[in-house]
Amino acid sequence: MPEWDHKVYEQFGNRVRVRVCALCFRHEHLLLVWHKGIANNQYFVSPPGGGIQLGETAEQALSREVKEETGLIVQKAQFLFVYEYVEPPLHAIELFFATEVSDGEPQIGKDPELAPSEQLIQKVRFASPQEIKVEIAKKKNQFHQIICRYQRPKELLSLQGYFKFDNKIRN
Repeated sequence: MPEWDHKVYEQFGNRVRVRVCALCFRHEHLLLVWHKGIANNQYFVSPPGGGIQLGETAEQALSREVKEETGLIVQKAQFLFVYEYVEPPLHAIELFFATEVSDGEPQIGKDPELAPSEQLIQKVRFASPQEIKVEIAKKKNQFHQIICRYQRPKELLSLQGYFKFDNKIRN
């Protein structure tokens, strides 16, 4: 297992994490965060988000996580659906929200849980549906599964309910 995996698993593994995730669009472009070294991949691409802290509401966590990871401020949030990821030692219950964020360009943020030399965020930007499709075709296992399941990212905004896939990538 690569060294980054050990650090990720130490920090986030062997417990159930409740996370929030922001689906934020500018026109057709989806806000995405590239993390390095997760689950034996060179990087992992997902919407901004992270764990809910004790005493924090889901909406408070969403605002905090988006600001930490992208520098942008959540202005509106609407709950959409739940996604469950189970691949020991990682287990996450993810609450997805449709969001609007402040104007401005996203910036590479920091995970306060990790030391400066162990930061995972490599890139943050709004990606077009075409860019996402090309990247997924090259390296599907490096994208959050919920993104891989839909031809157009905006389709995610119409999802409701509970989703759990078998965590195996199929071509």
